[in-house]
Amino acid sequence: MATNTYFYALGRRKSATARVRLQGGKGNVTVNGKTAGEYFADSEYLLAKIQQPFTVLDLTGKYDVSVVVSGGGHDGQIEAIRLGIAKALVLLNEDVKSTLKRADLLGRDSREKERKKFGLKGARKQRQFTKR
Repeated sequence: MATNTYFYALGRRKSATARVRLQGGKGNVTVNGKTAGEYFADSEYLLAKIQQPFTVLDLTGKYDVSVVVSGGGHDGQIEAIRLGIAKALVLLNEDVKSTLKRADLLGRDSREKERKKFGLKGARKQRQFTKR
C-alpha cells in the first residue's frame, strides 16, 4: 500500500461529526491538528475508546488516524471518531465487517437531545400544578 493512499469515513453521534482519514503508519492519532492525548487530556478512558476498533481486530499501531471533529462534547466526539474509524476499516478490508458489527462498532447511536417545547420548562417537564 502506498503511503499517500488513505481511506475516508464519516462518523456521527449526538451533535458531533467526525471526518476520519485512515492510512498506514505507526498508530498516531491526530485530532484537529493536535495529538489525541492533548485534545482529550482529561480522560484515559476516552483515549481507550478511540483504539477500540483496532483492538478488536488486533491492528493496534498499524494505521495513522487523522480526524477533523466538530460539535458536541468530548464523549459524543469520541464515539463519532470511533464510528468513523470502524467505517474506514471496513472500506480498507470488507472481511472485518462482521467482526466489527458483532463488537457493536458499526451502528450509529441515533439518540439526540429532544428540543424544548413552548410553554414547558424543558423538553417534557411541566410547571408545578397548584390546586389553589
